[in-house]
Amino acid sequence: MNRKVTVGIVAALLVGAAAYSWLRPSAVADVSVSAAAAPASSASAAAGPPVSVTTVVVQKKDVDVMLEATGTVTALNSVDIRPQVASTITKVQIREGQFVNAGQPLFVLDARNDEVNVAKARAQLAKDQAALADAERQLARSKDLLAQNFISQGAVDTNQTLVDSARAVVAADRAAIESAQVGLSYSRIVAPAAGRAGAINVFPGSLVQPSGNALVTITQLDPISVAFSLPQRNLADALATLRAGGGKVTALLPDSGSALVGKLKFVDNSVDAASGTVRAKAEFANKDERLWPGAFVTVRLAVQTLSGASVIPQAAVIQSPRGKIVYVVDAGSKASARPVEIAYANGEEVAVTGVKPGERIVLDGRQNLRPGATVIDRPAGEGGTRRRGGAASGAASGASSAAAAISEAGRSAATSATAPAPAA
Repeated sequence: MNRKVTVGIVAALLVGAAAYSWLRPSAVADVSVSAAAAPASSASAAAGPPVSVTTVVVQKKDVDVMLEATGTVTALNSVDIRPQVASTITKVQIREGQFVNAGQPLFVLDARNDEVNVAKARAQLAKDQAALADAERQLARSKDLLAQNFISQGAVDTNQTLVDSARAVVAADRAAIESAQVGLSYSRIVAPAAGRAGAINVFPGSLVQPSGNALVTITQLDPISVAFSLPQRNLADALATLRAGGGKVTALLPDSGSALVGKLKFVDNSVDAASGTVRAKAEFANKDERLWPGAFVTVRLAVQTLSGASVIPQAAVIQSPRGKIVYVVDAGSKASARPVEIAYANGEEVAVTGVKPGERIVLDGRQNLRPGATVIDRPAGEGGTRRRGGAASGAASGASSAAAAISEAGRSAATSATAPAPAA
């Protein structure tokens, strides 16, 4: 019995060895076929179909080089209205927030005491004018008597002195009247300049004094200025712009995003040693009152203009290991890499050197390009749909290929397993 078991085990080992030697060359052949097919697949990818891209044309524009800073809106004129005499408010002639013109009445004070002073000064003037008239008549008679040798020259000189003194008194009376009228004018407070009235802090019957709080503040809104600071390194550019007439200053509103254009009007005469900046001011027309005192805005000062610059979208520039490049499409629809240098960036556009106005550059689809590849220019709105469709089609094709390969492998394995073993 033991001898029969031993013979059976030896026979099974011989059959397994023969089957392994018969199947092994087929597996090696499959590996060789796969290795031979790999270069063919790479060559097919290198010579693939044209790449679908979106192109734009290089534009020729005049680009303003801007210095950007944060500015504060400030009024050109802002006046706190205070009384010049202590008195009582009898009438308020404006409303809060009202726009007033220069010279427009604002408040009326109690003026009864000043009116009395003016009346007294005028009465004194009338009295002294009568005395002057009498002195002038006496002087005329004395001159007639002197001509007839009835009085001496000394008497005439005395009458002349009386006339001169009376005239001086009359002049002083007139000055006193003007002084009383000035005091009377303090009872009517008018706007010194045009502007918008702020909050009114008094009412009829309020006692006001020169040292007290302001009655109201008048602020000029049109034109208006924006104060900002520039780094010390940009001082020469700011001074050159100021000498050239102020240049162009743009104020960007943070809320609405709208922009106003003004001119540079002031550069300070010293640099702040603590911050290394210099203060500057720009003036803006503000008829629609979009700029409000105290608000923050973004200020852009144009210090230089790049005439006839080549302008492209910033998204078209690629950062490569050797620097910045763009893909330029020639007349034969071939894409070539072109090195560029950014001269100035302004939002979504950049002024570059290395390309010429009128050339076509790749904007969308550049991630799939290689130098020398053939491209197909597609409309800008079709990029996303076409790419998604192509990706889905490619994924489905790849899945089908993978399923076919797995099915073929399964059939090969089943055939190998069911094949009869060769005789030992």
